[in-house]
Amino acid sequence: MNDDELAGFAPPPFKPDAALEQLRRSLRELGLRERGAGFDLRGKPVLEMQLERGAPALSVRLARKLALTPEWDKLRVTSATDQRKLFDEVKKRLAHWNRED
Repeated sequence: MNDDELAGFAPPPFKPDAALEQLRRSLRELGLRERGAGFDLRGKPVLEMQLERGAPALSVRLARKLALTPEWDKLRVTSATDQRKLFDEVKKRLAHWNRED
């Protein structure tokens, strides 16, 4: 393949329903407990996810610190790359929170 053929390559369309299910499964494997549309760690909210209406995307709120009423970082997942970045960020924060305890 030459560069012209590769330039026309498009990634597969993002499927937010499938991404949501995959993220739920992966977050449970990390030890988070699922509660409704969110996940918690030791009874404290860590992450909330929902499908966006009218757009192929997920709206995500990720806790900055582990607290009963956390401050949230708002993220938008619109691709498989965003999904991987979100999962990596959750793992990083969990490792940080576990070191703090």
